[in-house]
Amino acid sequence: KFGEPVVNGFCRSYAAVVGGERIEWVKPIMMSGGIGSMDCRHRLKQTPPMPGAAIVKLGGPAYRLGVGGGAASSMVAGENQEHLDFNAVQRGDAQMLQRVNRVIRYLVEMGEGNPVLSIHDQGAGGAGNVLKEIGEPTGLEIDMKHMLSGDPSLSALELWIAEYQENDALLLPESKLGLFAELCRREGAPWSKVGSVVTTGRCKVVDKEGKVPVDLPLDKVLCKMPQKTFHLTKPVVVGHRLGRFEADVKGCLWKVMRLVSVGSKRFLCNKVDRSVTGLVAQQQCVGPFHTPLANAAVTATSMLSLQGSATAIGERPIVGLSGDDSALRAMARLAVAEALTNLVWVKVENMEDVRCSGNWMWAAKLPGEGYKMLKVAEAIDEVMCGIGIAIDGGKDSLSMAAQCPSRDDGPQDQQKETVKAPGEVVLSVYGAVPDVTVKVTPDVKLSPSESVLLFVDLDPTPSLKGTSLAHVMLQSGHVDGEGRISDVDVDQLRHAFLVTQDLIARGLISAGHDRSDGGLLVAACEMIIAGGHSGYLLSIDEANIRVAPDGSPGVMEYLFSEGPGLLLEVATSNVPTVISAYGDKAKCRVLGNGVNGSTSIEVELRSKGGARRQLMKESVGDVRLQWEKTSFKLEELQADINCVRQEREVMASRKSTPPYRLTFAPLPRAPASAQRKIRVAIIREEGSNGDREMAGSFWNAGALPVDVIMSDIATGRVTLQGFAGVAFVGGFSYGDVLDSAKGWAAKATFNTRCRDQLQKFYEEEHTFSLGVCNGCQLMSLLGWVPGKTDKGGLLELSQRPRFVHNRSGRYESRFVSVAVDPASPAIGTWFRGMGGSVLGVWIAHGEGRALFPDRDVYTKVMESHLASRCYVDDHGAPTSVYPLNP
Repeated sequence: KFGEPVVNGFCRSYAAVVGGERIEWVKPIMMSGGIGSMDCRHRLKQTPPMPGAAIVKLGGPAYRLGVGGGAASSMVAGENQEHLDFNAVQRGDAQMLQRVNRVIRYLVEMGEGNPVLSIHDQGAGGAGNVLKEIGEPTGLEIDMKHMLSGDPSLSALELWIAEYQENDALLLPESKLGLFAELCRREGAPWSKVGSVVTTGRCKVVDKEGKVPVDLPLDKVLCKMPQKTFHLTKPVVVGHRLGRFEADVKGCLWKVMRLVSVGSKRFLCNKVDRSVTGLVAQQQCVGPFHTPLANAAVTATSMLSLQGSATAIGERPIVGLSGDDSALRAMARLAVAEALTNLVWVKVENMEDVRCSGNWMWAAKLPGEGYKMLKVAEAIDEVMCGIGIAIDGGKDSLSMAAQCPSRDDGPQDQQKETVKAPGEVVLSVYGAVPDVTVKVTPDVKLSPSESVLLFVDLDPTPSLKGTSLAHVMLQSGHVDGEGRISDVDVDQLRHAFLVTQDLIARGLISAGHDRSDGGLLVAACEMIIAGGHSGYLLSIDEANIRVAPDGSPGVMEYLFSEGPGLLLEVATSNVPTVISAYGDKAKCRVLGNGVNGSTSIEVELRSKGGARRQLMKESVGDVRLQWEKTSFKLEELQADINCVRQEREVMASRKSTPPYRLTFAPLPRAPASAQRKIRVAIIREEGSNGDREMAGSFWNAGALPVDVIMSDIATGRVTLQGFAGVAFVGGFSYGDVLDSAKGWAAKATFNTRCRDQLQKFYEEEHTFSLGVCNGCQLMSLLGWVPGKTDKGGLLELSQRPRFVHNRSGRYESRFVSVAVDPASPAIGTWFRGMGGSVLGVWIAHGEGRALFPDRDVYTKVMESHLASRCYVDDHGAPTSVYPLNP
């Protein structure tokens, strides 16, 4: 509803008893973050605030939401009173946030003329926090009767502290309030002037009755707050020692792949929009089968530029479960290393410019947990300073514990225990990207005869402590008997990062992946299954394996330890160059190679004497299904089970890759002169989010796009006269609460001015119309598609095709293959020269299934080739099989 793509993430689950304590995410985490860009002219707020400046609140009205939310979120779940917990819950309104965002973007795009002096978002503490911050240190006076409220029963206290979302506080010059009001009116964004900056150095609030409930000196409540002292206690660590793992490579691999933290995240990726904005250069999925495996996410800054930004994630909570200092230090260092070994596959401007957001989720108020946080923070500080990167922001939730029924016998109302979540710090690194096309994905791409897999091991002390293998063997909190734990050499990591970046820029790496959850064998299998069906031989040299204390080679440690490392696919001819580039500082060795004619993954151990012992041999297809197994199980809980089974069958039976074929040269059109550009109305409604993407597409095609809101037409501010075309954009008009596009269609039908303008435009001969996503759903409801009847009029309402809920019963985000019908009338306009092409296209919708109430209409559409494209399978044949036709 907001229009922000979800392009990166992770998923983890854990439950066990460690050291006598129940550790589990009973209180769950759903962490989200965004990445954007800032005009450098707007980087500094006006400090101190200018006396006389207007204090404005932009966004939705106040409700009894999030009252005491910041405090409640810092309590152990189950300790608060029920009614207080209910009032403290925050509720989001994405559509309101979109209106607020559009107003702010208008102001930002004014450049030097941006009137905003300062801006803060409302969060914890509500208005009582954000307004004090924006007026500090000069002073402010607030009049509550001007604060927008959706509930007249709110007390002054609730109005002051409620943490209702989608609300910002701004400082504006009084002279600019008229401009601001006009922008808000056009977007339907509520706003009010709630006060002014004064020179008292105090925060004074007058309520609706003229009383003064708040009158505080700002230096006492914001500027000169004393530092809090924490008295931390070191926890007593009682850890069991890791047991010996039998060398059953296949059995262990299958178990590890079934962990949700290791296996496929397809059950998450296919239900979120990963393509909205048209600026996504890399989302979660890679390769011909769209395997959810990407290391990093990449977005462009504009549709007119290749510059952009990249972001990647690192987190290793299970490593620190034992609670000893070495485990906590390793947890922090490995999280930093994982973030960087994910980001490295996108060419960034400079390593020194890489920054990071740190998000802490911890049961910090419980005994010993504050000490653990401190040790992790110190370790992160140490490793980041050594590498030359830094944290510049973040969030925290320091009450990650819940009161639950005890495992002991007894009445449930009397027996309770505190369940702690594993301590978690998530590091989201990001950096500027000069060219969003210069990147490497994990899927192998070369022919088997040319493909070589190289491994750069960056772990000086490999261990199975805290690994996925230890997890599935119920030993995740155990201590390594030798006192070892995976770690990272800071200088080696920095060297490997810079070398890899250079090799990517030179085009010497065709695929790349990091070693993390699951270990080396999982990472190599992931690269292979994402690339297609070709087989590989992974040959492990015993000389590169640490010998265990009993004298046996540590094969399982080598294959399943999760310290930092890089896997690269390189062409045979480039292997010497790549290996020498890493040099002695970061050893790069051959791990395996493609095998002509094979469709299996074989793992062998080569002894120092040259003997070879096969450790595992499984078909690529079987490995893929094992990796997807948990995802399919979870998918059955959220989608139509028949669709899930059909997708599993399709995955098991696919023997080829999508048959993409172009019958044209995809070149951008040369820009027309300003006088010759045709004008196209990019029409949107409240809740639409595809307008900028649509405008950019028409601009690149040589047209002049004009932003038009339905309210512009309804008020007479804009008419459609003089436009050569209209484009109804995608998104969720009115949140699709009345079903897709029905609210929009109602406005287009029942608002007299809108109806007359659209009908007049439709009747003109030399105009065109286009509807995408929600816009397409609108055009079908209006009867504009499939077009006029033989008698020249529109179809009756009962005959009109429309789009209904997908057969899967949920939102679908897929990259599918479509063929362009060479006999379609659209070949003369929209698809000129494209007949017979098979294209990969994004679909993202919840109601995309075409329903024809009248069979005769369907027959006419098909016989007249009015459906210009159709979904096709891997052989280029039309298909209705899910998910090839979602």
